[in-house]
Amino acid sequence: MFITTQPGVAIALCLVTMVFWGSWANAQKIVTKTAPLHVFYRDYVYGILLAALAIAFTLGSFGEKGRSVFADIQQADMRSILLALAGGIVFNTGNILLTVGISMAGISIAMPVGTGLSLAIGLVANYLAEPEGSIPLLATGGGMVLLAMLFSSLAYRTKQEQEDSEASSDNNRGIWIALAGGAVAGFFFLITSTSLVTDLTNPEAGLLTPYTGLVLFALGVNLSNPLLERLVRRFILTDSDKQLTYRRTPLREHLVGIAGGLIWGIGLICLLLGANQAGDAVSYGLSQGATVVSVLWGLFIWREFEGAPGRANRYLWLMGIAYCLGLVLIVLARA
Repeated sequence: MFITTQPGVAIALCLVTMVFWGSWANAQKIVTKTAPLHVFYRDYVYGILLAALAIAFTLGSFGEKGRSVFADIQQADMRSILLALAGGIVFNTGNILLTVGISMAGISIAMPVGTGLSLAIGLVANYLAEPEGSIPLLATGGGMVLLAMLFSSLAYRTKQEQEDSEASSDNNRGIWIALAGGAVAGFFFLITSTSLVTDLTNPEAGLLTPYTGLVLFALGVNLSNPLLERLVRRFILTDSDKQLTYRRTPLREHLVGIAGGLIWGIGLICLLLGANQAGDAVSYGLSQGATVVSVLWGLFIWREFEGAPGRANRYLWLMGIAYCLGLVLIVLARA
């Protein structure tokens, strides 16, 4: 299987994760202009599985280093397999709520709110599982991330002053849903990484390589999606008679949705491969920089704050500064 032993290449892979994880939501914005959210999300999870299979049976199966996917799955213990599947289920539960939040409140608000809370929870959960790093720096970094979430909420409240009360209520609901998604998604990486080997050159027995783990993770996402989609459509986003069904949605929208899943899946395998050489601190910090990338998409491409008061834009700048500072402190704490 393909692995890298060069720190420079590993850091580049983490940068790919940052850009890709900050960009997949653009596919949602494109598709949901004409099709309902559940159509996009179904194609999105298909895209994650397609990316996992394509990567596993190419990069994960060629070469002499490590273990091929078939050999890896044969030697894996049941605990590792179930953990990888559970990681996909937990991720999908949180992420589907995040996409609902994005559809209601926009990328530039729902992403920092949802992923910010996910980052804070993941920080605590990972530290409790493996107490490493400076507690004061970790606490300060986590506090800066929470402060960034506060600035994000203030920016949206300022923008709402120009909107009617019905739209404001719907957007507030989107923020709360994004928060719920972040609360769940904060645990997915810890669960998934517990099933994976720590040495890619000489993989430990019973554990999974990143390629096999990615396939099982994607299976967990897809197996859980029919139930989660049904719950979301029944209790959160009720269907209307005029919206397109999955089969009547044009092929272009399906392809864009699948592309969104491919982008996210490629981002995950890049992170799993790069973390071993780049180090947990650098890889963790760079991957979480995806939130800043997503905010830039929302502001400059989708113009989500166009016409908003100047005070709202100042809050957004403060949000970006606080979030970046928080990431730097977390990286320093874990270095």
